[in-house]
Amino acid sequence: WMMFGRISKWDAVSWTAMISGYTQHGHGEEALKLFWQMQLEKEKPDGFTFVSALSACAHLASLEQGKQIHVHIINSGFESDVTVGNALIDMYAKCG
Repeated sequence: WMMFGRISKWDAVSWTAMISGYTQHGHGEEALKLFWQMQLEKEKPDGFTFVSALSACAHLASLEQGKQIHVHIINSGFESDVTVGNALIDMYAKCG
């Protein structure tokens, strides 16, 4: 985290790296906080960002946040991305 604290201008790659890292190490809540902060900072997520955020939702069984991210996916034009679609299926299956 300290290395990323030195970045003067965060871009989609740096945001996604942090979100993905937190998700992969079982810190889904922190990953989702970063995802929402990314939105506040007006940085546009890419497909990898959405997949990481949806994975965090799936691990936390956070259906409401998953639905909110799904809306962002549609609004961002990623609804036809196969990888994002698979992450959506996984999230909905795990969240019930």
